[in-house]
Amino acid sequence: MDKKRLLVVGGTGFLGKHILKKGVQLGFKSHSISLKIPKGKLKIKGVKYLSLDIRNNKNLNTIKDKFEYVVNVSGYGGFNKNYRDSKNSDAQFTGLKNLAAFFLNKKIKKFIQIGSSLEYGKNKSPNKENMISNNPLTEYGKLKLNSTIYLKLLYKFFNFPTVTFRLYQVYGPEQKNNRLIGYIINSIKKNKRIHVSKGEQIRDFLYVSDFVDAIFLALKKKNIDGEIFNIGYGKGYKVKEVIDNILKLFPNKKTISISLSKDNKKELKILYPNINKAKRYLNWQPKISLIEGLKRLI
Repeated sequence: MDKKRLLVVGGTGFLGKHILKKGVQLGFKSHSISLKIPKGKLKIKGVKYLSLDIRNNKNLNTIKDKFEYVVNVSGYGGFNKNYRDSKNSDAQFTGLKNLAAFFLNKKIKKFIQIGSSLEYGKNKSPNKENMISNNPLTEYGKLKLNSTIYLKLLYKFFNFPTVTFRLYQVYGPEQKNNRLIGYIINSIKKNKRIHVSKGEQIRDFLYVSDFVDAIFLALKKKNIDGEIFNIGYGKGYKVKEVIDNILKLFPNKKTISISLSKDNKKELKILYPNINKAKRYLNWQPKISLIEGLKRLI
């Protein structure tokens, strides 16, 4: 029996690598697309790598393999960049449109798009999928929302088998240290001063293995095409509470230097999801608590 064929676009990033590792483990014939091909130990055994820029639709013609499942995690976390000043300000949306056009008539079984909690804009938390998403506060959020709307149209008019995951804060091994949890842990280990706000913001934190479980459940689920799912732990934590929990896991660090900065007035103070829809449709439940996830990561 032939192996199921999986393509992860953005396969060398944090989320992409974890999806591919699980795919190989589950017996998928796994492929990765990214701008660069990893070298040496950074490669995952059993994964076929392809280097191309999805913002140029002609590049996609170099894809010769056939796939049943496509997961697009390209550009995840790009909200740290200043999109408005970039020549590639529509990289997220253009790349997505090119991918969707390429696979529209390829008879794939599922196309999972990684969206963002920022698509909800100023909607009050807990966010629900039936909320009207309008006027996201960031350029990244706007691009992700445009992608979601575009894919919904493709499903409506062409029955394109797309599903969108709106992610919250996903964390875990191999993530860059420019995210809160990785930044705090790395700073403590290297005895660096920690620069944070007062930490009154409330955020949701999901361990990466729970995210990956949701991906593979969605790949095999029927009757979810065209749907949007919030993927998070489903509970809001104050940022200062997360930092305190990390500090407690370093009992031998007697001197940890922390400096406080002013809160960003433009960011949402409270952001966390209602995940009942994912629980009901995907039969998915996060397994790793925040404390357990922090212990595993440290």
